[in-house]
Amino acid sequence: MDLLKNRILQDGKCFEGGILKVDSFINHQMDPILMKAIGEEFARLFADCGVNKIMTIEASGIAPAIMAGYYMNLPVVFAKKKTPKTMENILMTKVRSFTKNREYEVIISKDFLTPDDRVLFIDDFLAYGNAALGILDLIRQAGATLVGMGFIIEKAFQEGRKDLEQTNVRVESLAIVDDLSAGKITLR
Repeated sequence: MDLLKNRILQDGKCFEGGILKVDSFINHQMDPILMKAIGEEFARLFADCGVNKIMTIEASGIAPAIMAGYYMNLPVVFAKKKTPKTMENILMTKVRSFTKNREYEVIISKDFLTPDDRVLFIDDFLAYGNAALGILDLIRQAGATLVGMGFIIEKAFQEGRKDLEQTNVRVESLAIVDDLSAGKITLR
């Protein structure tokens, strides 16, 4: 996806430890034109998989998931990192955040993730795959079916794809970063 790749090269910043900062257009301030294009591309990529629900994890996955849901005419549900007092019938798993270097309890209501659901997971990054594996655990707990996972940006050098593919998950990434060393972003 050239629009995304060009934006990463133009406005992305890399930091020591394999961190790619895209907060000026994806995960803090958002570019709605770019999000529209991302949603359209995910809808195109996953049009044939029989999905009936899109799922993400708060917060940075919400915008691309909503846009994909809009183009696919599907509901979008997001896993929460904190349990509201009003939530009942929850499923819970633990996820380690690479960026924040901490573990979260991630929850979702059984009311919104059921055995009838064929789920497409959308998120901003695939790095080590921790969030994706946590979502996969929630989907399995619910008895739902995962039909695919879509990521805006994949950091290939952190090998999250490998762990997901070992579970036979279809993975689609719109931009793949091969290297962030020496302060330079190298895209595939």
